[in-house]
Amino acid sequence: MSARLQAESLYKVFGRRPDQAVERLRAGADREELRAEGATAAVIDASFTVEPGQIFVVMGLSGSGKSTLLRMLNGLLDPTAGHVRFDGQDLTTLGDRELREVRSRKISMVFQHFALFPHRSVRENAAYGLEVQGVPRAERVRRADEALALCGLAGWEKSWPDELSGGMQQRVGLARALATDADLLLMDESFSALDPLIRRDMQDQLLELQQKLKKTIVFITHDLNEAMRLGDRIAVMRDGRIVQIGTAQDILLRPENDYVASFTQDVDRSRVLTAGELMDTSVTGDDPGCHCETATADTPFTELCAISARLSHPVSVVDEGNKLIGVVPRQRLVGFLGDEQDTTPEPCDSPRDKGGEKVIARA
Repeated sequence: MSARLQAESLYKVFGRRPDQAVERLRAGADREELRAEGATAAVIDASFTVEPGQIFVVMGLSGSGKSTLLRMLNGLLDPTAGHVRFDGQDLTTLGDRELREVRSRKISMVFQHFALFPHRSVRENAAYGLEVQGVPRAERVRRADEALALCGLAGWEKSWPDELSGGMQQRVGLARALATDADLLLMDESFSALDPLIRRDMQDQLLELQQKLKKTIVFITHDLNEAMRLGDRIAVMRDGRIVQIGTAQDILLRPENDYVASFTQDVDRSRVLTAGELMDTSVTGDDPGCHCETATADTPFTELCAISARLSHPVSVVDEGNKLIGVVPRQRLVGFLGDEQDTTPEPCDSPRDKGGEKVIARA
């Protein structure tokens, strides 16, 4: 499967002599040196790929460069160096007119602060991108209403934005992006202005829509829990650089450095971990004695704990053909619940695992 979106060694420098600043960064200069000379390195040597139908989350603190990176992906900001390729087309070589065409038909953006027109109805806001494309009115209305229905706003088409709650307004923004049937959605902290419960609801809405529509999405957030809930893959940024790319499990269990590890300290692991990450794969084959109640690699942590509580031996993890691919000893679950630092799996026949019990040794 070829990547839908590719970022290749992207740099964005604001201020004096940006091209010279890029060369200095490549030679090992840091941001502080450049800042003293009047140049700000917002994004430094960022590279990644996004596959079709994937939610790729870029996460970092304020000032890490994530929003600048997003704006280079659709040409709102020109890279100082590097390339952005979408379906094989190098967007960094396009002129203004060609870029506007790409943005109006192939790439849609969902903003943090809704960006709705107060003098337009909900339907007219949802149809705005189609209006820019020159789509006939009847077709605009049909597609806007379909997108609003997908976002749970059927019946609100004639309402005004100020009659809607914050969450509903954000749904209109999402419907506007969906109505254009763009292949790529760019979402810049789209839920961060919402109250926690509404934010959770919008995350559910996005995941539900993704099940149906299989869009390619780049989602920006500063919230690791949100990143881990939504992202198929996550890029963590710090000071303009991507310091790690991986799945939620990679970020949680195999942080590249102390900076990434510091983000994971307060994460609820039970919402992220599955049997596939916890199982001991040294025990495989066909062992009917361990198959009275089994899990699969995708079984969530909480469900795995419930299964383990009903058994006196490690939980067997099987594949689609019911073949044993690993086991999860009870002490492994207890270790993660207690934030144990040693995450190396132990075989299920460990002498300390008799009856599924073990005294946990703290790191």
